[in-house]
Amino acid sequence: MSNPENILPANESERLAALKRYNILDTLPEHAFDDATKLVAYICDVPIAHISFIDETRQWFKSEIGIGATEVPREITFCRYTILDSKMVEISDTYLNERFKDDPNVVGGLKVRFYAGIPLTTPDGYNIGTICAIDHVSKELNKSQINVLSIVAKHVINQLELRTKNLELAAQKKIVQRAVLAKDNFLANMSHEIRTPLNAIMGFTDLLAQTNLDAVQRDCVDSMQIAQENLLLIVNDILDLSKIESGNLTIDAQPFHLKNTLKHIYDLLKVKVPQAVEFNLFLDAEMPEIVIGDQGRLNQILVNLIGNALKFTEEGEVTVSVKNMQEAADNYSLKFTIKDTGIGIPEKKLEHIFERFTQAEESTTRRFGGTGLGLNIVKQLIELQNGEIHVKSKQGRGSEFFFVLTYKKADYVETVQLPLSDYNLGKLKILLCEDNFLNQKLVKNVIHKFGFELDIAENGEIGIDLLSKNNYDLILMDLQMPVKDGYQTTQHIRNKMNLNIPIIAMTAHSLVGEQERCYNEGMNAYVPKPFKQEALLEAIKLAVSKNTSSVLKRKIDLSFLEEVSFGDLGFRQEMIDLFLEKIPHEITLLGEAIHKNDIDTVRRLSHNMKSSLDIFMLKDLSNYVSIIEKEAILGQFSAETLDRIAILHHEIVEVISVLKELR
Repeated sequence: MSNPENILPANESERLAALKRYNILDTLPEHAFDDATKLVAYICDVPIAHISFIDETRQWFKSEIGIGATEVPREITFCRYTILDSKMVEISDTYLNERFKDDPNVVGGLKVRFYAGIPLTTPDGYNIGTICAIDHVSKELNKSQINVLSIVAKHVINQLELRTKNLELAAQKKIVQRAVLAKDNFLANMSHEIRTPLNAIMGFTDLLAQTNLDAVQRDCVDSMQIAQENLLLIVNDILDLSKIESGNLTIDAQPFHLKNTLKHIYDLLKVKVPQAVEFNLFLDAEMPEIVIGDQGRLNQILVNLIGNALKFTEEGEVTVSVKNMQEAADNYSLKFTIKDTGIGIPEKKLEHIFERFTQAEESTTRRFGGTGLGLNIVKQLIELQNGEIHVKSKQGRGSEFFFVLTYKKADYVETVQLPLSDYNLGKLKILLCEDNFLNQKLVKNVIHKFGFELDIAENGEIGIDLLSKNNYDLILMDLQMPVKDGYQTTQHIRNKMNLNIPIIAMTAHSLVGEQERCYNEGMNAYVPKPFKQEALLEAIKLAVSKNTSSVLKRKIDLSFLEEVSFGDLGFRQEMIDLFLEKIPHEITLLGEAIHKNDIDTVRRLSHNMKSSLDIFMLKDLSNYVSIIEKEAILGQFSAETLDRIAILHHEIVEVISVLKELR
């Protein structure tokens, strides 16, 4: 064919647009297409097969067998005719075909004697390419072969559709991820702005509580502290939404006074009770004093439910009752009921009442206020504790909310809290990097109460300058500051100044991953705002002890190992080698399992590690691992777990260094 025909489909521009929509041209090989080509060659018993796409100027091969090229000019292809048709084009013998008998690929080139091609037709009817079987001898396909060729062609189009959908999903995922990041940034900023003044209020109230107060003043301060704690829980509602959605909201399991907690909630909320409403709290006589569970989340649930009952009841009564439904060998099942004689909920609204941003009537928000978040969060908090919440209500006759939670039994031993002044950490000199004036004043009062010295920097840049001129034992680092924030300042201290001074993050941020990021940036401990004095002092003790351990070289006690080795130095060395090989890896795995909340793996690893640490008489590290194991057995990790992992990482590095010297 000396003058190839330049033929185009009638819908060529639309066909090309359909082809480009798939973004398939010039892509890398893919198994799905290669397998389809192999299947065509096998079924049709031919040496040449291909899946190709035809654009303005070329036929491009996505997959091929027996051709050895990635593309050929469009004007010399058989397939430019195939895309004109709606069904398979079969040429049994090209020597007998007037159109192709003189084609270069018939008389030479690929020596095509047999050709069968099916157009690849998109769901909207455009032929964007072909799937072909080619042979060097004349032949005809039987019905089964033709049927398989048609099925494979449809499969190829399905693969293209799936591939396109996946690309669209990936693009949508990026959009969602950007939206989540924007939301997290908004929540972080909102959290910081709200928590910063709340931190000052709570801190100064704690300082006031430590002064000499008469009975009335003491009662007022106690009520203020309860109100602050519950205000903090309410502020956390919006942050909990983010954590619940990401699956990162955890339930803490610690012993707490159940009866005291319920009475505190009652005392807090009774000030809201309208004059015409009787507010009652009934506790089962067989209810336990102490249980193991999440006190804060129970507060959050009950404050929401009781607060709603009081808000929507203008006369009559609101009754809170707690009943011990069942006592097992190691737990209690307790039923909590909140019943009121308020406005009630229309029956048609009951199934939607726990949905986010939902209230029983539009007029409810205008009349009573509220965001519609409370019941949604309550439901999810109860479900996170393996419970269910139910509601019974009639409009105009009141509502009854009830749920059952199971709490573990606690072997309670009364402990005496040492006064803060009884702790002796020496005369520490501390640098505070904090831009908020109220927080500066609060921390200054608290630190001086601890007996430490304090210098204050209003931002990270000033902090770095003070650090270059003075010697400090510790830095308290706010994360959100002007000029240089806490992360940038820490990076400068660690990487530019090469200082190993302990740094404690103090932040009003409360988002998932914040604490882990602090450790990754080189900080030694983490105290969320609003902070408790005891928590801050404990973090200081922890950070200072870490710093001390890095200076004082650890001594390894091999007495137990020598006792069980009976003088066999080879056995002793083998045990040391096993420790060096296993423990660093196991600590890494342990940290990863804690971050993933993989309780079974944490329990197994911590149990095994404890035995290894005991052999080398590393009692302090063994104790840390024991605590982590107990937390895993209880099913929840405390806020200090990451601190313990950080300590273990740090200390094991020192242990390994010493053991290597003994080899």
